[in-house]
Amino acid sequence: MNPPDKLNRREFLSSAATFAASFTIVPSHVIAGLGKIPPSDQLAVANIGCGTQGLREMGGLLQNPKVRVVAVCDSNKFSTDYIDWSPYGIRDSIRQTIGDDSWWEGKPGIPGGRDVGQEYVEKYYAQNSVSGSYKGCKSYEDFRELIAKESGIDAVKIMTPDHTHAPIALAAMDQKMYVVTHKPISNRLLEGRKVIEKAQSSGVVTHLLAWSDRPEYRQIKAWMDAGLIGELKEIHNWSYRPVWQQWTKRPSPPMSIPDGFNWDLWLGPVPDMPYHKNYTHNVFRGWYEFGGGSVADMGHYSLFPLFETLGIDQSPVSARAFGTTTREEINQVYQWVKNDVAFPASCTIKWNFPEQANLPAFDLFWYDGGMKPFAPEELELDGKDTPEEGLMIVGTKGKILGGFRGEDPVLLPESKMMAGRDSERINSREVERKTDSWVESMLEKKQTPGSFTRATCITDTINLGAIALRAGKKVDFDANLIKITNDETANQYLTREYRAGWEI
Repeated sequence: MNPPDKLNRREFLSSAATFAASFTIVPSHVIAGLGKIPPSDQLAVANIGCGTQGLREMGGLLQNPKVRVVAVCDSNKFSTDYIDWSPYGIRDSIRQTIGDDSWWEGKPGIPGGRDVGQEYVEKYYAQNSVSGSYKGCKSYEDFRELIAKESGIDAVKIMTPDHTHAPIALAAMDQKMYVVTHKPISNRLLEGRKVIEKAQSSGVVTHLLAWSDRPEYRQIKAWMDAGLIGELKEIHNWSYRPVWQQWTKRPSPPMSIPDGFNWDLWLGPVPDMPYHKNYTHNVFRGWYEFGGGSVADMGHYSLFPLFETLGIDQSPVSARAFGTTTREEINQVYQWVKNDVAFPASCTIKWNFPEQANLPAFDLFWYDGGMKPFAPEELELDGKDTPEEGLMIVGTKGKILGGFRGEDPVLLPESKMMAGRDSERINSREVERKTDSWVESMLEKKQTPGSFTRATCITDTINLGAIALRAGKKVDFDANLIKITNDETANQYLTREYRAGWEI
């Protein structure tokens, strides 16, 4: 192995002691607990965030022979009160990964917290140890302590709520640790810009997990380049999300903070507020402070790779949004509910994009919560409607319709425009995709297509949509000044009020 071709293991010695304490003299592949690749040639990863999604994705990390999970972190020690999409999904995935069908037997609820994450890691690696046990995964409550103490870490994987993505990423990059994060990079536009600037200036390898290779997007681009729909006018994207409970006002009364849960640390940069379970454990995404709404949850998956494929890298110049409204009965009179704390149950957002290098100015539309565009005439001629989730590209001459991420795209009207083009149809389940492993890239010190350095436009777009929702009016955005130019008060939503010591 030629050392310059691989990552600096941070001398690896800092973490070697952990292994030495757990094992007698055994082969390196046994020490690794991961097969035949020695620890010095693996990516040492700290998993920050051991809630539902953090645990759901943990199995993939553990089963990757080029990864070594050396630490976990979560502000919650242990609890069984997480909310998920199924009662046994997390449990069963852990059982399968560790090869133990009795794990969590007889225990109530859905597990989460750093104790569960640590147990998961150590039970998996114990399978390949001579003794049948393994104690090589550190556990931390505070990510700042982890980053300060664990000098042997190569990369952090951020799986926390949206509002803490930026401070964790910045702290990691300050220590030259590589960063992979779940979407979004940040739920504030200005924070996102600062994280991206840090990635650019530091040269640290970064990856936004929402990026993926979309062969159907390459097909869409080929049709557009061939002039089959004329010049681009509009892009429409819609999702049935949210799939979590939404609120319109602060939960009350306050609740007692559970044992083992560091509420102050979970709040992070957000100013102090009373604890309530309706903020945490997989329900954070709907709150303006903590999440980014459905568009941040799903829009990154569809729009980030689309922007990359079509060459959209100039941020929108304006946005306008409308959301669900409601009233409530107070003393036998219906009163307007002013919702200034959470994303609406459904919304429509429109962004105006400037001319791109190879595209004219166009509009982008987002719909969620059951909202979607009405079927265009071309679909009605075929007796069809827009799907539950979808993507539609509108040009001056025609349209392209596909699934949410462009799956199985067709030219409209399909009965006419697809004649003779059946061989061009993309079946998303059968097409071989370009593979991009952030693990491989980090081991080779190479940026990925999902690098933060490529994510300015998508990050601006998602966060500007949230600003338009909160402002309640069209907002004009100067991407160079990073400023809302037509409403001074809306500039407050570019950033946040920070808890002391958490300023970005």
